[in-house]
This record gives sequence, structure tokens and C-alpha cells, in this order.
Amino acid sequence: MAIYLIGGDSLYTDTEDIAIKVNEIAPGRFTWQKYKQQINIENVRKRLSDAIKKEHGSYIIGSTKKGWLLTENGLRFAKQRVMDLNGIGLSPSTRNREMLWQNREKARMLGTKALEKLNTINAEAVTVQEAEAFFMVDDYVTGKAREKKLDRIIKTFGEDPELGQAVKILAGKVRKK
Repeated sequence: MAIYLIGGDSLYTDTEDIAIKVNEIAPGRFTWQKYKQQINIENVRKRLSDAIKKEHGSYIIGSTKKGWLLTENGLRFAKQRVMDLNGIGLSPSTRNREMLWQNREKARMLGTKALEKLNTINAEAVTVQEAEAFFMVDDYVTGKAREKKLDRIIKTFGEDPELGQAVKILAGKVRKK
């Protein structure tokens, strides 16, 4: 939940930022026993490590060095449970930055040739290059960087009424390459 609240649905988040948000959500839950005002970063890291494991739901990916990012499963869980937190939310700067990105990205994708062909002809009419342009990836974006871009778009717009179906279809086309 803390990762979601600080923008970790689309950007890697730092362990220390997560610790601060966790302490805000559940004061005292992750603090030292003797010095209750101090957050125990090791407790936070342990819970983050647990959240990676399949037996715990595979809610996040990442590491202490790289940062932490929600998986599709983690994002779904966080969105379902965020209202239970009674008023704790995204910081205004994170929310504004993310909303700007989402609005720009949605407008860009709505104007792509891939979406136009998908809506007027069919999925087979969309070339791989057009599908890649929809996600803003090309032959130079490979491996983990490519997958990260696809995942961010899928997590953000996969359930969008205007783009959701197209995102899923075109992601399949790009991943086949």
C-alpha cells in the first residue's frame, strides 16, 4: 500500500521513502522496540522481501539498491484496499506529476496509427512497428527496459475504457517480436 501511495505503481520507489509512508499509515508498527520514534528499516526491508515472493502474492519487484515497483497483482490489491486507509493518500507533487504523465500519455496513444487501425480495421492490420510506436519502444529499447515500459502502460491503462483492450492486444503483438 505504501509503495502505491508514493507513486510505485509506475516508478521505482526508495526503501526509505516507503518506510516513512509505512510509519504514517501504521504508526509504531515498524519502529524499534526501545526507541518508538525510530523506524526500523530492517523490518520494512523484510516485509518488502516477503512481498516479492510468490507464496505471498508477488506484489512487488525490485531490490534495496534499485527500488521497489508494484506488479500488476500488487497494483490491483492496492487499488482495492486504498480506501481502507481513511485519508492517507499520494503526496500532491507525486499525484500531480503522475496525472500529467497519464493525461499526456493517454492523449498520445489515442492519436496513434496503431489505435486507429485497431478500431477501424483489425489487429492484424497493425504492423509491429506501429504497435511499438504505441508503446514508444523500438529496436533500441530491449530487455528489461522494454518490458518495464510495456508493464507501466499496461498497469496504468489496462482497465481504461478507451484504451484497455487496445493496450492488451498491442502488448501481445509487441511481445511476440
